[in-house]
Amino acid sequence: MSPGENPHLLLGRIRCLNRCIECFRRGEALPESLCFVPKEVCYKICKDSSAGSGSSSSSASCGNSGGKTLVPVWDHPNQPPNRKTAKCTIEPKKGTCIRTSGEEYYNSHGLWVKISKEQLEEYRNGVEMDEGWILACKHAEGGHRLVPVEAPDTASREQQLFGYDHKPCNRWEQVVDAENCLHLGGQPRVAEYDEAAVQKLRYVPATWTFECDEDLVHYFYDHVGKEDENLGSVKQCVSSIDVSSCSKDPNGGASCLTDGDTETYWESDGMQGQHWIRLHMKRGTVVNKLILTVDSTDDTYMPKRVTVFGGEGDNLKKYGDVNIDENLIGEVCVLEDMTIHLPIIEIRIEECRDGGIDVRIRGLKIKSSCERDLGLNADVFQSPHLVRYPRLEGTPPDVLYRRALVILRFISLLDSLLPHLVPAWDYSLGTFNQIKSIKQFLLLSKRRSTLIIQCLKDSESSKPNFMPRLYINRRLAMEHRDNPSLDPTCKNAVFTQVYEGLKPSDKYEKTLDYRWPVRHDQWWECKFIAEGIIDQGGGFRDSLADMSEELCPSSAECAMPLPFFTRTSNQGAGEARDFYVPNPSCREFHKLEWIGQLMGAALRGKDFLVLALPGLVWKQLTGEAVSWSEDFPAVDSVLVKLLEAMEHMDKETFDFKFGQELVYSTPLSDGRLVELIPGGGSVVVRYEDRMEFVRLVQKARLEESREQIAAIQAGLLKVVPQAVLDLLAWQEVEKKVCGDPEITVEALKRLTRYEDLEPTDIRVQYLWEALTNFTNEDRSRFLRFVTGRSRLPAPIYIFPDKQGSETTDALPQSSTCSSTLYLPKYPSAKVCEEKLRYAAYNCVAIDTDMSPWEE
Repeated sequence: MSPGENPHLLLGRIRCLNRCIECFRRGEALPESLCFVPKEVCYKICKDSSAGSGSSSSSASCGNSGGKTLVPVWDHPNQPPNRKTAKCTIEPKKGTCIRTSGEEYYNSHGLWVKISKEQLEEYRNGVEMDEGWILACKHAEGGHRLVPVEAPDTASREQQLFGYDHKPCNRWEQVVDAENCLHLGGQPRVAEYDEAAVQKLRYVPATWTFECDEDLVHYFYDHVGKEDENLGSVKQCVSSIDVSSCSKDPNGGASCLTDGDTETYWESDGMQGQHWIRLHMKRGTVVNKLILTVDSTDDTYMPKRVTVFGGEGDNLKKYGDVNIDENLIGEVCVLEDMTIHLPIIEIRIEECRDGGIDVRIRGLKIKSSCERDLGLNADVFQSPHLVRYPRLEGTPPDVLYRRALVILRFISLLDSLLPHLVPAWDYSLGTFNQIKSIKQFLLLSKRRSTLIIQCLKDSESSKPNFMPRLYINRRLAMEHRDNPSLDPTCKNAVFTQVYEGLKPSDKYEKTLDYRWPVRHDQWWECKFIAEGIIDQGGGFRDSLADMSEELCPSSAECAMPLPFFTRTSNQGAGEARDFYVPNPSCREFHKLEWIGQLMGAALRGKDFLVLALPGLVWKQLTGEAVSWSEDFPAVDSVLVKLLEAMEHMDKETFDFKFGQELVYSTPLSDGRLVELIPGGGSVVVRYEDRMEFVRLVQKARLEESREQIAAIQAGLLKVVPQAVLDLLAWQEVEKKVCGDPEITVEALKRLTRYEDLEPTDIRVQYLWEALTNFTNEDRSRFLRFVTGRSRLPAPIYIFPDKQGSETTDALPQSSTCSSTLYLPKYPSAKVCEEKLRYAAYNCVAIDTDMSPWEE
């Protein structure tokens, strides 16, 4: 029964969720019900019919000897599972089950189950082992395996007593419900706990903190379950994938079917009924479920009817015919419960919604009989990648493994409640505040993507009836950027020109709400005065990039063209350099709110507003708690170190360093000096009061931009539902608004398509060699020169230039509307590098959008 159908179930799970969150926050042991492990589980041996009695495939877990079934038992699961290392073997009687504990352990060898000393003695007397481990299921294909079953004698006895199968709760989900929900009538009976196993799951190291759990979540998110790029999560079942066609958009390739990201999609161009996906299955694979992910927001691109054919060669037989609900956002099963291996499976899209011609599919998953989903692999916690997580280093891998298991149980509990905890777009009474304290855990949620898509869809408005046309003078904007002091009103900045140009011309004209469908990817049309550009998207993206540069300049040397943000104190130093924070002096809240709306439009769409803001700002925008020690070093690391030293300073050192000069005032990011207490500018800080002074400074600095951030957030919430911000971690919001700041050559290659050129062409080779020598900033400039965007993802199309002959003088040209680079034939990679870099930094206006014959 789902929580939505039973309010007692819903409230009980919320009660348990609250307890778990409090335990995480305090670094305490989690509730026993979440960590439940049954003391006894019965297994039967499921023999591999393909393995002979003496085959090596069956020797590791269970083997046959003279018609007897022998099960090896090992000391622990971290040793190679061969008969030489086994401590002993047990021989279950024919037709009986093997009784073990419910404790499991999964590593690269397979899934292990623990057997207690008491259970071992049922099969062998005098075994000198406190516990043993049995390899229940190998990680590799083949071999006998143990399958959990209900004990026959228990089932028979309960049938006699109750007249029906009265099973106790023996799964942690059932125990959570049994112990936290209000029950009318008798309390559900819970199976006996394996106390030792439960304590292992509840164990919290003495130095463990909530931040350690967050790091573990990030480590798990970044490094566990990453599949190869081409086949994603279906690689165990499929050797290759063919498709009918791919759109010219590099983001719409076949790899998007298996990348696990529902925001990407495979798009096929062509006539209706001519779109297909062909899967070449690995030998022996039998499909249990074949699942497609679709999205009703794709409108006419969404499949309406799908058929599935299978067989060998061209001799394919029809196995499935599915009509898809036109309002579905999520997964649909198109084939299930096959009993034979099909070498080829072909998915044919027969019809699209509303008679659409082209098709989009956002994901493909397969569950097969050869796929053994055994759970979380303990070996990943011995990875050298842990060096990036210093708080986790030094913790035993098994402790990390079991802590991750409990976190995954918590995420499963959270997922069952998530739809009931986030506010709807049109009916919001606030947010379940506890979610805000565990935002980073949401990275592992399997349900939030669907909820986010649905919330954005529900809050969507229709696209405007007309596209605003703006006339922008970038020459005046450049003059203003060179010397902002000449124009305190900033009226010539691109930002101001766009802001004023979008104001309604009369009382009947509506302001833009920025909640359009994703496919409406150009918000306004730009006409750059005295520049040769017809805006088909490139000019619009140029205006966004110009506004981003004015709001948060990429160079620390230039003056600030606009008053909305101010540089942090860390400029040019360390990892947190070149960040900006909202200017505490800025009172133009209506424009700050518009900045928030633009951020919301970027989050909903495909374009970016690149703002170099520290985590301190993003966290406040998304409702996450901020911390002085964790977040403020990105704003002023020197001040953080100074206050920390002051806290531990002795009186002699304090008097020597500060004497009578330290008073109750502090400078803010905008340079203003503010008093921490009334008349604080003339009150000297005494050694005995230094801790209060530190507290007041921290409070003043953490809250210095509170009003400005509230204005930006108000604009953001006009465009993006509160529920979406509740479901996204601040790092994800930053990436959706600003794009990916890291631009690697490999990422550029994946997004590049060639026209009238081969990837092996010497011009292309010189291009990649040049880009390899570029810095990340150089590649960002190059990307903007070609596409109008300064961050990924952005498609790139490369054509040879019209001249065709070798040259050392010609500069590359671009068309930002079509994201096209016209590449000259250079004699060397060095010349190519020089010309590309010059064009990237100096030739933003070289654009072939306008025909030279047009006036």
